[in-house]
Amino acid sequence: MASSASAASDATAAANPVPRHDAAPDAPFDPGRSRQLFFAVFPSIMLPMFMAAIDQTIVSTALPAIAGEMGELNRIAWIVVGYLLASTIAAPVYGRLGDALGRKRMMFVALAIFIGASMLCAAAPSVTLLAAARVLQGAGGGGLMTLCQALLGEAVPPRERARYQGWLSSIFVSSSTFGPVAGGWLTQSFGWRSIFLINLPFGLAAIALVARLPRVAPPSDRFRFDTPGAVLFALFIAPLLLALEKAQRMDTHDLTLAAGLAAFAAVALGLLVRHERRAPQPLLPVGLMRNPSIWRAGVMALCSGATVVSLVTFLPIYLRVVRGLDASTTGLLLLPLTALIAVGSLITGRLMARTGRTAIFPSIGLPMVALGLIFLAFAAPDLTVRQLPFLFAWLSLSIGTTMSVVQLTVQLVAGRAQLGAAAAGVQFSRSVGSAFGAAVTGAVLFAMIALSDPVTAHLFSRVVEAGPAALSGLPPARLARVQAEIAGAFRAAFLTIACFPLTSAIMAWTMPLRRLDGV
Repeated sequence: MASSASAASDATAAANPVPRHDAAPDAPFDPGRSRQLFFAVFPSIMLPMFMAAIDQTIVSTALPAIAGEMGELNRIAWIVVGYLLASTIAAPVYGRLGDALGRKRMMFVALAIFIGASMLCAAAPSVTLLAAARVLQGAGGGGLMTLCQALLGEAVPPRERARYQGWLSSIFVSSSTFGPVAGGWLTQSFGWRSIFLINLPFGLAAIALVARLPRVAPPSDRFRFDTPGAVLFALFIAPLLLALEKAQRMDTHDLTLAAGLAAFAAVALGLLVRHERRAPQPLLPVGLMRNPSIWRAGVMALCSGATVVSLVTFLPIYLRVVRGLDASTTGLLLLPLTALIAVGSLITGRLMARTGRTAIFPSIGLPMVALGLIFLAFAAPDLTVRQLPFLFAWLSLSIGTTMSVVQLTVQLVAGRAQLGAAAAGVQFSRSVGSAFGAAVTGAVLFAMIALSDPVTAHLFSRVVEAGPAALSGLPPARLARVQAEIAGAFRAAFLTIACFPLTSAIMAWTMPLRRLDGV
């Protein structure tokens, strides 16, 4: 019986080989060496990650000031969308170039582009030129995100890497959360251009820190960049993200345009997959994506992005419209949601390093997220304002069990030679998931309100813009009906969001790679 089990295990391992890392994961733990490695590696990847993550959100609170100075309100959204598009497209490009030419070298390139584009943003005389500079900044920021993860995998053995992943995930979440606060303070104190000028000292410090990292020689094989693959990837991503952004508005014209963009993206995707299968050095490693651990981790990253962004986007609207809370109270209530994801990531990283287990943590945490959202959907009317932060803390800590496991899984399976491609795949999945989650949740919310009463849908739009005071003139009976219809629509929205962690939990339960041992 034992020999049969061993044979079956060997057959499974042969069918799904997991590349070994150069450093043995079960080497004796040396506190002194571990501390020395931490101070040599972590600051060098922490600061670039911080810069890339904070610039995704820091500009949001500065948009009114930018619009007030420059006008062109119809183009202001491109300041945000342009960065997102460019960073998503740039991720696999940097991943592939880093694997072939050296990740440290490409990090210097990404930092130079990011710093130069930040200076152009600060000097932009119009919204159009500012949006163009933000596209260039995103082209650098996408490289920072990807290369930080790849450099971590390059420098740190798997067992210790689990702890680092927890720290790095916490840096990403906390800096994304801190972005709007920092942007508001800088804009109010020094003007909106300061949110870009602040990148100069941070960028120069990042260059100095990255220079301390050891240089790892790239493969000696002759490298040929997959230019057609990069073009097809851009033709797929740009219309896809724009379609998801348009779909949130539930306007007839926008939905028609979104359908056309989605169709174009589907055609580009078909051509991209066909090309990548035939390319001698593909931009996207299609063979790697067939690995069951890789594609499951990709789905988990997508669902994680969808869950977090949907909650951060629609919970403030719920608290404002249904609960009638002001902006400052809403911000305080949401602090546990945004802050404790980082704590959950840190705890998960330490547990992975201590136990050698990986998938078990999201396998437990993600069902807790889904249960919390289902509870919120049905019990929200009965919860007091003081009780809500405890529920948000529960959700946040449970969400934090995911991304450290995802990053570590794809790095271990990909191996040293494809660390950049693996990190880029995770970033791509999370970006698309963020847009997808917001689009689907928004579509459900607005559709439910429109189906219940078109007049309520119009009132809901007014409340989102002007606050609860927009309903002050309604008769009491009509007001109660409108509030009940909006609350019912939010119940459907929360149940929709619960589907994302449930899907991710299925991926975690069936993940083939569940331990660091033997990797």
